[in-house]
Amino acid sequence: MITPAPAPDPQSVQTVTDIIAPAPAAALSATLDCREAPRSGDPLPPIWHWLYFWTPSPQAELGSDGHPRKGGFLPDLGLPRRMAAGGRITFNAALTIGSSAERVSRVMSVEHKEGRSGRLAFVTLEHEIRTNGVTAIREEQDIVYREPAQPGQPQPQLKSAPTPAPAGPDWERIIAPTEVLLFRFSALTLNGHRIHYDRDYAREIEGYPDLVVHGPLIATLLLDTVARFAPEAVVREYTFKAVRPTFLGNTFAICGRRAADGQSTDLWAKDHEGYLTMSARAVLA
Repeated sequence: MITPAPAPDPQSVQTVTDIIAPAPAAALSATLDCREAPRSGDPLPPIWHWLYFWTPSPQAELGSDGHPRKGGFLPDLGLPRRMAAGGRITFNAALTIGSSAERVSRVMSVEHKEGRSGRLAFVTLEHEIRTNGVTAIREEQDIVYREPAQPGQPQPQLKSAPTPAPAGPDWERIIAPTEVLLFRFSALTLNGHRIHYDRDYAREIEGYPDLVVHGPLIATLLLDTVARFAPEAVVREYTFKAVRPTFLGNTFAICGRRAADGQSTDLWAKDHEGYLTMSARAVLA
């Protein structure tokens, strides 16, 4: 069931200016075990802009989950748990290491639904990143908010039943997530959400079986596999959708396959049981 939501506040706009410094890119390159890190003057790899445009909040203004309390730029919907649900990104021009850029963010929509585990709210943000007088990146980011965990409640997931992952990838990479990998990605993206590093909180408060692997980390690994197996590819569009959470304690697979049109690549992640956890597509130049 979908219930009406108030229109987003047209004044809810956030502008952040940053320098695309080489250090964060070098740190992510090392975290992903890339062969070479981009240097000053090089183009920033696609979606690595997530390393920049931080909006740090004072420690006193953080919620119990480690995120900034809602009610400022992001609306307070009375739903404490949050997950990254997906996104759509268009790359019009490269961000260059060493250049300055500006990100303008807006709340596009708020949609309320009822799910197996109670009330849900889907918030869509729009980000426009400008550099050298042009819009380099346009992004829509989907976030889902959920009610507090209750004893006996179904495990959090975005679909009611698991979906088998596609068969026959052109390439596949096995990832063995560790606490250190999750910590490093949290630090690089200033993500204080405790579900990624505080096991007691993840289990006892959020109701997860273990630490949660970041959705954006999986989305980054999916696009990184394009660079590894098709290094000549230039990504123009990228869409991804979280289907099922991935938890620490088991390996997961990052898979890719060239689409029949020759102009795109289908990407997906699957857990150790073979279930789809994220689907994605990269449109190539």
